Amino acid sequence: MRIVGVNIPDNKKVSIALAYLYGIGRARAERIVVESKIDAKKLAKELTQEDINKIQSIMEKNFKIEGELRQVIKHNIARMKEIKAYRGVRHLRRLPVRGQRTKTNSRSVRGNVRKTAGSGKRKVELK
Repeated sequence: MRIVGVNIPDNKKVSIALAYLYGIGRARAERIVVESKIDAKKLAKELTQEDINKIQSIMEKNFKIEGELRQVIKHNIARMKEIKAYRGVRHLRRLPVRGQRTKTNSRSVRGNVRKTAGSGKRKVELK
């Protein structure tokens, strides 16, 4: 089954299956199910075309999801970079943006850079 161009798993409950969409988490998915008056215990493969249309109309009316949301986020980051805001500069330098420490950790952002020294003692040569 496809909703908004994304394959949704058939053998999961509707609220959990909707959370596979970018921009929809568990809480928002449950709210959509309640709003569309669909039985929460139904599996995704049991939905009728009418149910799917209800879900899609609710999502399109109320939320930005998938490609549209990704575009908005990309635009916001570009704007922060453009005005040289602190968060924008962190994005430019590919460093953690949300206040995490960088002395240790943040390897995934900086790349797996390991600058380790030995124990500090010089090894004595064998004669």
